[in-house]
Amino acid sequence: MGKKKDKKESQPTDEKEVSRETQENQEATGRIENNDGPEAPEKDPLEELREKYDELNDKYVRLYSEYDNYRKRTANEKIELIKTAAESTINAMLPVLDDFERALPTMEKSEDKSNYEGALLIYNKLKKTLEQKGLEEIEANGTEFNTDEHEALTQIPAPDESMKGKVLDVIQKGYKLNGKVIRFARVVVGC
Repeated sequence: MGKKKDKKESQPTDEKEVSRETQENQEATGRIENNDGPEAPEKDPLEELREKYDELNDKYVRLYSEYDNYRKRTANEKIELIKTAAESTINAMLPVLDDFERALPTMEKSEDKSNYEGALLIYNKLKKTLEQKGLEEIEANGTEFNTDEHEALTQIPAPDESMKGKVLDVIQKGYKLNGKVIRFARVVVGC
């Protein structure tokens, strides 16, 4: 039994040595244990400032990018609006242009040539003004039928094989405004 007491008495000394060795190891690695548990190592203040700087810089870059995208998008919308702002006005003037085109051949046949010449001058001026604003006529007669520009009102037998699927007659001219179709050409297609 005496041997057991010697072991018990020597154990506390061993535990103190073990805890001292553990504490020395933890101090060497930078971790010290309290009674509450392991303590987190302190952060370097410079490292904390770098992290804060990186976070704020990231937010700034994102905000700047969002603003730049917004600015570009609104600029493009303004340009598009300017291009098509006159679309409704020009659409309203197309029937007037059509009326002139129907009236001119009749006026040309009349005896009073001065009325014809005056109407022709007005027609040319109106057409030139609309063309300056971006209006262009869609060429249709004799071309291949294209659903993006033409509206087929009827089909008739083609006079020859080469005219099948092509526009044989234009009933109403079509127009584009700055490349956008604002009125489809109404046509007769050969079948």
